[in-house]
Amino acid sequence: MNEALDASIKRRLGEAERILITGHIRPDGDAIGSMLGLGLALEEAGKHVQMVLPAGLPHVFEHLEGTALVQEEVEGDIDTFISVDCAEFSRIHEELQSFGEPHINIDHHITNTNYAEINLVEADSVATASILTEHLPAWGLSITRPVAAALLTGLITDTLGFRTLNMNSKAFRQAAKLMDTGVNLPDLYYQALISRSFKAARYWGSGLSNLERDGKMVWAVLSLKERKAIKYRGNDDADLINVLAAIEESPIALVFVEQSGGGVKVSWRARGKKWDVAKVAAKFGGGGHRAAAGATIEGSLSEIKPKVLSETRKILD
Repeated sequence: MNEALDASIKRRLGEAERILITGHIRPDGDAIGSMLGLGLALEEAGKHVQMVLPAGLPHVFEHLEGTALVQEEVEGDIDTFISVDCAEFSRIHEELQSFGEPHINIDHHITNTNYAEINLVEADSVATASILTEHLPAWGLSITRPVAAALLTGLITDTLGFRTLNMNSKAFRQAAKLMDTGVNLPDLYYQALISRSFKAARYWGSGLSNLERDGKMVWAVLSLKERKAIKYRGNDDADLINVLAAIEESPIALVFVEQSGGGVKVSWRARGKKWDVAKVAAKFGGGGHRAAAGATIEGSLSEIKPKVLSETRKILD
């Protein structure tokens, strides 16, 4: 633990009065859990906190205590801006970039550009929620049951239920510590990784119906037309990528998701330590980890799909 860095963050948080916290665009469970965990802990300490996601909160996390406090826009002035689970300033929602680069950046992505005034980046941590679980006490903040539930959700989702290649014993010990506050691990696991709406299941079906494979690579497309017909509320792949990642003949999986505002969101998964899909995602302005990465690419599906598949094949060769 970096004591000097902890001291700097503790001092900054102690001086802060009006705090803004956000995660990356299209936030996942780690971004949501980290934002909620830190935000609720700071509120418990008497701080005025605004947890802001301009595109709204994914409904799959609405069961977490504190989600009713999440806002879509900032109200009034702020004096401290914190980003969590966000590797680059450009991954913060455009509406919030007007506040300038964050004062504090807390993240676990190896591709983090250290864009803030204070950067707590630990690439060996399995999740940003893991970093917060370790450091909150050093900042004088308490891990209450609601805070623990949010952080445990971050751990569960970013490790896909404690089974990603970067899993370690430290994360298991942290999960046990968080469970000791009274949170229900099986329930959080079910809500985050297993429970799906009927519409999400139909959305999956549309992708599985056009599944393609080429050697060690498998991919599916989720079209905007199908999403509108099904009336699926999200703009992600409803975790279809994790289903494709389980196909035993193909250690590399991709999902292409057409976006309503234009462009295509691409998700990659790699099984095993041999391939680094984050390097492929980086070529398209994205990032992530060796085994899990993503990018949102401007252009049409017909243009983007062959380019992405071509670049992905190169790592297989």
